[in-house]
Amino acid sequence: MDCRVVVEAAVPVYDVSTADEAVRIAISKTGEMLNPDLNYVEISMGSRDCPHCDDELEPAFIAADEGLVALELEMTVFNVERDEHAARIARKEIGKRLKNIPLEVLEIEVLEEEDEEEAEAADEPTETEPDGGSGDEDDVLPEFEELIDE
Repeated sequence: MDCRVVVEAAVPVYDVSTADEAVRIAISKTGEMLNPDLNYVEISMGSRDCPHCDDELEPAFIAADEGLVALELEMTVFNVERDEHAARIARKEIGKRLKNIPLEVLEIEVLEEEDEEEAEAADEPTETEPDGGSGDEDDVLPEFEELIDE
């Protein structure tokens, strides 16, 4: 089973004056820590909600030119037994590279295995096409030969 895991990271940034600047620096800093080993991890702004008013807040909290930015890190984990197993693998792999940054698993989505089965079925030859080809190979070769003759 394959799973898509989204992990929230609280990334500290220093010497920032705006939330936008803090987010840009946090994404850059996180990308540097993850690359090149985990260049397949997608980094995006996280979202924060006000616990009292249900409003959405900016992903960065700034105080005294220092900030704490909520980022979402998304990766796909392959060949796991359960979704909890996928979460542990994602936290371990990301956590090894993001030292002293707290992580929390936000979402685990089991990816459809039907897509793989359909792809395998599409690769198998059908009764009308015993060679497994698409049937248009004969159409392509004469055009190619015509180009060579010119």
